[in-house]
Amino acid sequence: MPKVIAVFGAGSGLGVSLARRFGREGFRVALVARRKDRLDALVEQLAGEGIEAAAFPGDLSLPAVAPVLVDAIRAHFGRIDVVEYGPIAGDMTFTPATRADAATLEEFSRLLLLTPVEVFRAVLPEMTGRGDGALLMTTGYTAVQPMPFMSGPGPLAAAARNYVYSLSGELNDTGVYAGTLTVAHIVTGSEAAQRARTGDTKGIGGELPIGGELPTVHPDELAQHYWDMYTKRDRVEQAHPAELTPSNNTTTTWSPTTNTSDRHH
Repeated sequence: MPKVIAVFGAGSGLGVSLARRFGREGFRVALVARRKDRLDALVEQLAGEGIEAAAFPGDLSLPAVAPVLVDAIRAHFGRIDVVEYGPIAGDMTFTPATRADAATLEEFSRLLLLTPVEVFRAVLPEMTGRGDGALLMTTGYTAVQPMPFMSGPGPLAAAARNYVYSLSGELNDTGVYAGTLTVAHIVTGSEAAQRARTGDTKGIGGELPIGGELPTVHPDELAQHYWDMYTKRDRVEQAHPAELTPSNNTTTTWSPTTNTSDRHH
C-alpha cells in the first residue's frame, strides 16, 4: 500500500510544494486546512500532476478536532506515514512583548502548540507499532531566536520546537523520526507573501525597525529540506537559510539512572 503524508495547514506555499515533493516519490497526500474550497482546488491541481490527494477541512485552532481529522485521513487512505504541521493563520501578527497578554498567547497556543501535540499524539501509536514514520513541524525563526517587537507567536512556536526535540530523543530506536524546519524567510506563493506584495506587512516585518525588502524562499527549497530530513534522519532541526541551523542539533537520551553530576560544574 502506498505511503501517505498528511499536511496540516496546507496552502499554496509550502503545503502544495511538500505534496508535490513527496507525491513524486509515490506518496498519497492528505491536505488539511480550514477552507474546503481552497483544498479542493489544490486536490484538483495535484490530480492534474498525477498525485493522489484528498481534502480534509478542519479548524486547527481547535485542538479537539485533531483526532477526528486523523481518524478521517486513516479511514480514507488506510494509513498515515508522515505528518507535517505548519499552519499560519491569515490574521496572525507579531506583538511587542510589552503589549502581549494572556488572552493573545492563549489564542496562539491552540494553533501553534496544543493542536500539533494532539495531532502527533493521535498518529504515534500507529507509527511506533509499525516501526516507521515521521513527525515534522514547521516554525518561524523567532522560535529559535527571540527578537524585540516580535513576540506573540514566537513563545508558543519555541515551546513547540522544544516539544519536537523532546520527541526526537524519546523516539530513538523506534523507527519514528521527529524533526523541525525553521524558516526565516517569507515563503513565495504563501498568504504571507501575498500580503507583503500588497504592502500589508503587519506581523511579518512591517512594525519592525528593519529596512529593505523582506527576504523570500521558494517553497520547493523547503520541501526538499523536508525530503532530505525524512530520508536521512540525521538531524533534529534544519533552518533556512542553512547557516541559521543550530550547531547543537541533536538530542540526548536521558534516563533517571543517568549521571548528571557533571552538568553542574
